[in-house]
Amino acid sequence: MLAGESGVGKTTFINTLFSTTVKNYADNNARFKMPIQKTVEIGITKAELEEKGFSLRLNIIDTPGFGDNVNNKDAWQPLVDFVDDQHESYMRQEQQPNRRDRIDMRVHACLYFIRPSGHTLKPLDIEAIRQLSTRVNVIPVIAKADTLTAREVRMFKEKVREVLRAQNIRLYKPSDPEDSMLMEMANVMPFSVIGSEREVETADGKYVIGRQYLWGNVEVENEDHCDFSKLRVLLIRQGMVDLIQTTEQVHYENYRNVQMETRKFGEARQRKLDNPKFKEEEEQLRKKFTEQVKAEEQRFRQWESNLIAERDRLNKDLEDTHAEIKALEQEYEHALSLSRKR
Repeated sequence: MLAGESGVGKTTFINTLFSTTVKNYADNNARFKMPIQKTVEIGITKAELEEKGFSLRLNIIDTPGFGDNVNNKDAWQPLVDFVDDQHESYMRQEQQPNRRDRIDMRVHACLYFIRPSGHTLKPLDIEAIRQLSTRVNVIPVIAKADTLTAREVRMFKEKVREVLRAQNIRLYKPSDPEDSMLMEMANVMPFSVIGSEREVETADGKYVIGRQYLWGNVEVENEDHCDFSKLRVLLIRQGMVDLIQTTEQVHYENYRNVQMETRKFGEARQRKLDNPKFKEEEEQLRKKFTEQVKAEEQRFRQWESNLIAERDRLNKDLEDTHAEIKALEQEYEHALSLSRKR
């Protein structure tokens, strides 16, 4: 899952990670012509990659619209619901007699992209990471790290770590503490990454993936420039199996235990809107809406009665005018008959 605001380089990163166009870029020109989305969408891109006889089925979950509105209250809820829905779907499949053809769409890693502001995490980032970290392996990523100096990156990383520690937010940790390589990768978090699909020429004539600036080049796979290589090792090399096992043994089991303790067999999962607090809010909104509808109906009926009264008045005036005309015609005919007799 790729979570984060629009424009932080999520698509570029995923294409750089797998060295191919796994996900197409959004049309930014068409984006501004469309109405603003009030809710966060969930987009799934499925791909099958193969290299040296090794096949990898990849599901990329994007979250367009996240953090793009002025009011981002509960913007993380669609992400949380999606993760819970996948746990729920897998749990229901496990309860069936035939469990051979199970479809596993559980999210094994959530890359949360942080905008490189250089200050600290925003309240939206803190709450979103807090909600997701209890359900999925969250890996924070500082996007577009080439917009910061090396010193600013170090300071920004430390600020992010301090905020997460103060908020008691637990990020992904390898299941085996004795795996020194994985522990070293995990201690680097948040990862600072740079995304690029273009090759640039270095001073010694070599071509590497990176970005070219007036002051020099930034190399994506150079560990002195960013943590892209370390994150790639964690995601698709050394840590892929551990991410899957952590999802199975920790997050899925936690979800399963909670659901089995609080639900009866076959009962539907309680969603956020089923919460009594939100039911009360929903009832208040429904009551307010009903009152507004009644007021509008009353106003419409008053307007309708006024129109009917005006119509009746005009009809009566028309009838009176017709009667006056008929009386004048009769007087005219009577006067005309008298004049002929003379």
